Amino acid sequence: MTMQTNAQAESVRAAEGARTVTRADLAEAVYRRVGLSRAESADLVQSFLEEICAAAERGETVKLSSFGSFVVRSKSQRIGRNPKTGVEVPILPRRVMVFKPSNVLKARINGGTAEAES
Repeated sequence: MTMQTNAQAESVRAAEGARTVTRADLAEAVYRRVGLSRAESADLVQSFLEEICAAAERGETVKLSSFGSFVVRSKSQRIGRNPKTGVEVPILPRRVMVFKPSNVLKARINGGTAEAES
């Protein structure tokens, strides 16, 4: 497994023609599709993201049908190694959030249908 710097990851995305969708882009999409004002659209997107964050803080899973789930996992302490020096260092216990895409989303990404995945 190779580790990439942010600059390397960005250059890979640029080479693939991908772009980053921002909070402002999401608010603009809501503005165009739903018909709320720009301020209301930005507030709606902000409220949605805050609710996901609040649920994550409580350790809850956020499941969005046909999209995926945001799951908080607990990782126990382990020993890591500094790649430059080889010195062992303890990695403290922590909680991490992972995203598990739904079969519907996986199928859309791969150009198929959800039924073909099941």
